Amino acid sequence: MASTPLMNNYARLSVAFERGEGAWLYDQKGNKFLDALSGIAVCGLGHSHPNITRAICEQAAKLIHTSNLYTIPLQTRLAQKLTSLSGMDSAFFCNSGAEANEAAIKLARLHGHNRGISTPAIIVMEHSFHGRTLATLAATGNRKAQAGFDPLLAGFIRAPFDDIDAILSIANNNADVVAIMVEPIQGESGIKVPAPDYLNQLRRICDEQNWLLMLDEVQTGNGRTGSYFAYQQNNILPDVVTTAKGLGNGFPIGACLAHGNAAQLFQPGNHGSTFGGNPLACAAALAVIDTIETENLCGRAAELGDWMRDAFKQEFEGASYIRDIRGNGLMIGIELDRPCTELAILAKVKGILLNVTGEGRIVRLLPPLILSDSEASLIVGVVSKLIKILVSDE
Repeated sequence: MASTPLMNNYARLSVAFERGEGAWLYDQKGNKFLDALSGIAVCGLGHSHPNITRAICEQAAKLIHTSNLYTIPLQTRLAQKLTSLSGMDSAFFCNSGAEANEAAIKLARLHGHNRGISTPAIIVMEHSFHGRTLATLAATGNRKAQAGFDPLLAGFIRAPFDDIDAILSIANNNADVVAIMVEPIQGESGIKVPAPDYLNQLRRICDEQNWLLMLDEVQTGNGRTGSYFAYQQNNILPDVVTTAKGLGNGFPIGACLAHGNAAQLFQPGNHGSTFGGNPLACAAALAVIDTIETENLCGRAAELGDWMRDAFKQEFEGASYIRDIRGNGLMIGIELDRPCTELAILAKVKGILLNVTGEGRIVRLLPPLILSDSEASLIVGVVSKLIKILVSDE
């Protein structure tokens, strides 16, 4: 018999948290840890934020769930808020980023079939991550994550990230393409930031080809990159944008937002979700958005992210073992020239929570937007010291 009733699908670190406050988590023994990962870009407002706690408690005492068979006023309010913030026209609510991306994929296929294309294809990027459902796994550009789950869903054409010439080549050689699905910044593969005009060029190509531009902002959205959505820094509008993670600050909620013709594609019966957009989830998300706006946390993320990257660059000036320090807002990647997976364990011992991604060479930092100056300085100091110790011990 297994030693635990849980399936063995997570390589968990040996720590269990009991409570959280702000940027800090406390384990069952009372030890405190500075959360520089935010539950993987989820708890942008930190832990136990009073505004979110209050909203959840008050709504739970009123009504948690009805059904999407009926009108849900809080869902309408949240849709109005998100479409206003994003420039989109309509919203579909679900429970996760993968589900939001599933909705986007279905929109693309409807768009293709409406154009008379019987086998519509979506361009997706190498090293991307869009989820672990069968459709989003097929869209994901990570063979390790896909291994063992063949046959994968057909209908995806892979291109190198940040390579416009590759997109143009596909456009010239494949009449079945109906959309591009792309992360504005690739998160899981190591905070990969494209050229400044990459999204603008994709928008131009999609306009010329009558393709949908679908942006996966599950990780980049909700203020993390210094604007509510990352694409807003390019002054463009996508046809579809997906979000989740930071939208509920830990309460499960995802959204697929659409603009223009894409906003009219779904009709009754095309798609749905039992729990998506229930009153409790919408109350949490509305409180999150209100807090981000009221406390100007987008601006805070931009300012603090710039400071932290500059501080890391000063710490590692001239260090040949550092390949790159990059990011946008509070998405920060430190790329080493060697594997450094043990840094997650070493940092935990020192009271900092982070993770290592990008084939084990990139330290990924996703601290909460409410991080203080002193907490940011502590992260820079501890992480820099640990990297230097790791390298010197080899």
